[in-house]
Amino acid sequence: MGKATLVVMAAGIGSRFGGGIKQLEPVGPNGEIIMDYSIKDAMAAGFDKVVFVIRKDLEKDFKEIIGNRIEKIVDVAYAYQELGDIPEEFRGTFKERTKPWGTGQAILCCKDVVKEPFLVINADDYYGKQAYVEAYKELTAPQTEIQGKLNISMVGFVLKNTLSENGGVTRGVCKVDENHMLKEIVETKNIVKAGEGAKIVSEDGEREIDVNSPVSMNMWGLYPDFFEVLEKGFTEFLSGLNATELKEEYLLPTIIGELLEEQKVQVKVLESKDKWFGVTYKEDKESVVQAIKALINAGEY
Repeated sequence: MGKATLVVMAAGIGSRFGGGIKQLEPVGPNGEIIMDYSIKDAMAAGFDKVVFVIRKDLEKDFKEIIGNRIEKIVDVAYAYQELGDIPEEFRGTFKERTKPWGTGQAILCCKDVVKEPFLVINADDYYGKQAYVEAYKELTAPQTEIQGKLNISMVGFVLKNTLSENGGVTRGVCKVDENHMLKEIVETKNIVKAGEGAKIVSEDGEREIDVNSPVSMNMWGLYPDFFEVLEKGFTEFLSGLNATELKEEYLLPTIIGELLEEQKVQVKVLESKDKWFGVTYKEDKESVVQAIKALINAGEY
């Protein structure tokens, strides 16, 4: 079997969750958190290393709740995402910013500890078993090389399987061609359930969106050569900001979408029919607990 690493992004502040550390909320019958199930599924699929991206201030609690336990069953490493971990020439510019720079920065933090093909996931998302099987198979398969283009894969989910009952969500809405290649991805905020459908709510009003649209859930299959692209892009991103822009984020869907437009990447979309669930909002926790219970009763865990 080929080598592949699971990168778990767990540095999010979780402001919408109501003050708690949402990634560490127990949802299983014995205090398991969502990451326990994600790591179990990834290991079953073939992944043999886990890298946790966390904040330094989270380290003690994180290791006590999950890290020390996971170290006993798989190779574990840590990467630390901090607000000030930016190129030196920008460190005096954004003094009033209070949170790190988004998922692009989170992955860039891994460049010294990840040397293998790797799969990126969010810590507070449950993706289902099929996603890890498909991702591992793709990451460890021979790659089709096209000069000047990086290879990337993405596990795509059906929008209706990724919505919350308790508020709007942000999704990378995708266009995929007949060969399962990504043509476009648009980071779309505040998608809410509307009966059997869904709509996008913005300052300009509301518009419907097809609930069968393929979407990204930040589950990306990447290779170490992507770090160089991320590093260059991060500098360009920061160069385009001024000191008063305190909430702009360097986001993987946006980064990859721009690379697609520039024809610098080819992105294969792997399909998952599994239902996503996660704790975006505090009110989501009970539905996640019940979903995990149902999976256990069905013999999945």
